[in-house]
Amino acid sequence: MIQFDSDLRLFSIMTDGSSYVFGLNEKGVLQHLYWGAPVAAADCAPLLGSRLHSSFDAALDRETEEFAYWGGLSYMEPSLKVRWHDGVRDLRMAYAGHRIERADDGKETLTIALRDEAYPLEAHLAYAVRPGHDLIERSAAIVNTGDRDVVLESAQSAAWSLPALRDYRLTHVTGKWAGEFQLRSAELTEGKKVLESRRGFTDGHANPWFAIDDGAATEEGGKVWFGALGWSGNWKIVLEKTAFGRVRVTGGINDFDSEWTLGPGERFETPSFVGGYAAGGFGAMSRALHRYQYEHVSPSRELRKVLYNSWEATDFDVNAKDQIALAERAAKIGAELFVIDDGWFGERHHDRAGLGDWTVNPDKFPNGLEELIGRVRGLGMAFGIWVEPEAVNPDSELYRSHPDWVYHFPTRPRTEPRNQLVLDLSNPAVKSYIVDFMSRLLGEHDIAFVKWDMNRTITEPGMQEHPLNRQKELWIRHVRSLYEIWGGAASALPRRGVRDLRGRRLAHRSRDAALCRPGVAERQYRRVRPA
Repeated sequence: MIQFDSDLRLFSIMTDGSSYVFGLNEKGVLQHLYWGAPVAAADCAPLLGSRLHSSFDAALDRETEEFAYWGGLSYMEPSLKVRWHDGVRDLRMAYAGHRIERADDGKETLTIALRDEAYPLEAHLAYAVRPGHDLIERSAAIVNTGDRDVVLESAQSAAWSLPALRDYRLTHVTGKWAGEFQLRSAELTEGKKVLESRRGFTDGHANPWFAIDDGAATEEGGKVWFGALGWSGNWKIVLEKTAFGRVRVTGGINDFDSEWTLGPGERFETPSFVGGYAAGGFGAMSRALHRYQYEHVSPSRELRKVLYNSWEATDFDVNAKDQIALAERAAKIGAELFVIDDGWFGERHHDRAGLGDWTVNPDKFPNGLEELIGRVRGLGMAFGIWVEPEAVNPDSELYRSHPDWVYHFPTRPRTEPRNQLVLDLSNPAVKSYIVDFMSRLLGEHDIAFVKWDMNRTITEPGMQEHPLNRQKELWIRHVRSLYEIWGGAASALPRRGVRDLRGRRLAHRSRDAALCRPGVAERQYRRVRPA
């Protein structure tokens, strides 16, 4: 599926229904050449070469650069932008080699190394393809091979260059609470169109997915180029059209208010950005992403259970007696999974108190959760539970004991939307607290499903345990810590419990991306299968 022609200096990625071709031109630029229906890679060779329009547009080949570094004659959205220890903010990356690997399952991966001409920094570009899928998984790893810090001002996952089309129609989704995932389309003209989230997580306001066609594609027919980013935090996708009709789509972690200090010997890995070409319209695109998600992102073949959630029926007014009565009614209408929502813990009688105190309320459940769980199981249903571990009420024992555990700026008031603050997940003590209570909760009870909410956007993004020059790492550290928490809690569970927290569905109103048009939509870490 992946080949390199050393004579023509061409890289080609071939799937059943598509070809993706790029090469190394005489200036050393890794130049994109073709993406679309299957072709012979050699036929793309005449396209390889630097281009000049005028002294003001002297490097047109950089408009189709595979991984655009900021430096020299590059003026489009960069894939990589850095700041060196001596104040230099320029990159000059040169090809340093590649390797092609094949896994036992048939997955092939091409890794291309680029190296700065003067400073000890490398970028490893990864392209992976799986048999039977017309998709390419792309990501990048930035490696500091020197002995001084390097500041990454922007490190994107990939840049996708589109072929010449009659028109460029962008399709994406937008929305708001109670009006999520509204399909929108717009013509791309010269300039930049930015899709992004700055809220701290991905939700129904915007989704990291795009589709582009020539304006004529339908559900059943037409050519569509598309991509979906696998990241749960701030992200951006920049679609840029030049005066010469070139369109490039760059996406990854949002660089707004974000930097990452890469220490000596350290490696920064970007999230996966999956892209594809479909010749059968938007429907073929959706099916390709859905199949990829079902087979590789969440590969279990178990059917989803019919779920009944207690929230709309009882709000915070939950107790063992009433929940058992509700479970009995749910079983009669065919529910297979009963989920108790907010209100089962601490002094959680309303949304103003108790969040963060994850102990069963003894007045509501005098015999603990087992009484309810036993009845639910006896009715032939699995049992699920609601949590929101990333947030805390100021009126809680947790906050009174640890007011410094939340994101905040010492000189600013702490904004309290939903009467909540957000815990600093990068703080080891906070991570340990969440892993401990989740491990106890899931290890001591027969819980098959977790509804993990994150309804609170991040404000006052200050980390009290980190140096001032690394405060902008918060947005990345929060997401990485969240993934580590899921993995840590899962590894601590007894085998009779849930198999892996990373495989659970994060079903909630704010961050649940469901399977709308984007298909792969949310995260590798977001879907659940009952044990």
